[in-house]
Amino acid sequence: MTTARVWFITGASRGLGRAFTGAALAAGDRVVATTRDLGPLTDLAAAHPDRLVLLTPDVRDRAAVQKVVDRAAAFGQLDVVVNNAGTMLLGMVEEATEEQIRAQFDVNFFGAVWVAQAVVPHLRAQGSGHILQVTSMGTGGGVASAGFYAASKSALDSLSQALAMEVAPFGIKVTIVQPGGYGTDLFTRGTTATRPHPEYEQLRAQLAEMWGEDASPDPSTAAPVVMELAGLAEPPLRLIVGAVSYDMVQRMDQARTAEYRAWEYLSRKAPG
Repeated sequence: MTTARVWFITGASRGLGRAFTGAALAAGDRVVATTRDLGPLTDLAAAHPDRLVLLTPDVRDRAAVQKVVDRAAAFGQLDVVVNNAGTMLLGMVEEATEEQIRAQFDVNFFGAVWVAQAVVPHLRAQGSGHILQVTSMGTGGGVASAGFYAASKSALDSLSQALAMEVAPFGIKVTIVQPGGYGTDLFTRGTTATRPHPEYEQLRAQLAEMWGEDASPDPSTAAPVVMELAGLAEPPLRLIVGAVSYDMVQRMDQARTAEYRAWEYLSRKAPG
């Protein structure tokens, strides 16, 4: 009989976080779910009163994060930690205010850092654990109007690669989970928009046409992939979640490689 695992999931009330929480509970695992809004999780709490613990820390508050992680560790161990909490700042680089930029990084980057710092001592003590850092399939480069979102996720991506090297000797695994565009609240409830500058009207129209209005897949379709990932003895450092996203990332990587090669002659003029 497989022993039930203990999950710690941030941003668990909606979207991917909600899907991962539901899938873990359905598998018979226990979940410590953190969110600022408990309402959307009341049904799961009622269905799994002994296996779901709901906490409401602000991931931007390092001390608060430390307290809830210590409470989660009281289960006896932590097996899977999912850094999923995130927001979206939508707007051109010129338009964003300092407050908006800092708020974007406070949640998407620093919030995940505080969780990682808090869980590593517990995972090291038990000699095991798997940290899933939810970034984005777009971490390979920014897209106009979503530059700060991509930057915050790219920063987490780079830091997570370093973290993986640092904690591997302790038996801790790290996977950078790079999902594509799922039908979550990120672009509605989770979005802050800049004040539009008229000079960018034409570009905004082009972006709207490029993105279109195609329906995004339901977050629940990503949950089986994450469940399988969490069960791997030797998980990958990075995993793109989504067939369409996989193809898009491959095309972006190929374009970048082609550009590097086109300008190789100039790069090699410097000895470094």
